[in-house]
Amino acid sequence: MMTFKAIVKTSVAVMAITLGSAVAAQTTNLRIQTHISPESPAGRLAGQFVQDVEMMSDGDIKIEMFYSASAVAPSDTFDAVRNQVLSCDMTNGGYQTGKNPAFQFVNDIMGGYDTPLQQLSWLYYGGGKEAADKLYNKYGMKFVGWWVGGQESLISTKPLRGVSDLKDFKFRSPPGMESEIFAALGAKPVVMDFTEIFTALETGIIDGADASSLANNVGLGLYDIAEHTTYPGFHSMAADHLACNLNVWNKMPKPHQEIIETAMQKLSLHTAMSIMVKNSMAAADLTAKGVHLYDWSIQDRAEFREAAKSTWSEWAKRSPEAAVLVESHTKFLKKIGL
Repeated sequence: MMTFKAIVKTSVAVMAITLGSAVAAQTTNLRIQTHISPESPAGRLAGQFVQDVEMMSDGDIKIEMFYSASAVAPSDTFDAVRNQVLSCDMTNGGYQTGKNPAFQFVNDIMGGYDTPLQQLSWLYYGGGKEAADKLYNKYGMKFVGWWVGGQESLISTKPLRGVSDLKDFKFRSPPGMESEIFAALGAKPVVMDFTEIFTALETGIIDGADASSLANNVGLGLYDIAEHTTYPGFHSMAADHLACNLNVWNKMPKPHQEIIETAMQKLSLHTAMSIMVKNSMAAADLTAKGVHLYDWSIQDRAEFREAAKSTWSEWAKRSPEAAVLVESHTKFLKKIGL
């Protein structure tokens, strides 16, 4: 006959086996698409995100990553996730402004924040994550997080010392809110494809361009033509997102959700740090080569931000969700003294 202690010990062992089997049976398989190439610095960080998730989950979360938008076009990723062709979207909300202008304010706030950490702080300490999630939920999606690089640098063939130099500045700009802000300050934005920038600068069709970060602009060879640039940038800081199908997300075990959110926060931090280092190194090299770097004054930055805020107000009228997000950003910017 078994003693009481032996019965208890056996029962505990059986329960442990049963629970262990139940946990092991909870697996999550995700198909995620990013528009970024695997060999790029950002692509390598995305690859580390995949490894982190799989390692922290002990292999219970498996991710099939589609790099360089190899499954569907970047602009179609969001809808492919909504329709469960893919599980999650790792592009950015800017592609979805046609659905709702509010997506502009979960992508590139334009003139709002000076650093990636300020922008990420809105997400985690300014109610931004909850506000963004409500927008995404409306479209059957779960907003998981951002990975924010850093401020982009304008390039120019003539000085860009401050707001006064924007008058009649003819530059390549993406369509939408950015063009509206710069036009209000006297610039002449020209909407053209990214691939046309180099030739347009060479032929004098444009005076400058909004292309990318300082380090990326160096990689593109743009400072071989344009010897003036803003640094640190002030006008644009786009954020790529991780957004998952809401049904897929809700079916995940809670620990799996926590693992993915934690890995996303690591990706955010390392993206910001790596681009900061690359930009700092590029700034030193460019200065040594005679390229002129312009760090706008507090007054000029404030003037640009005022023009941006005026445009935000116009965009806030375009949908209730846009109004909510603009109000959220504005309150947080006031809170942190911007």
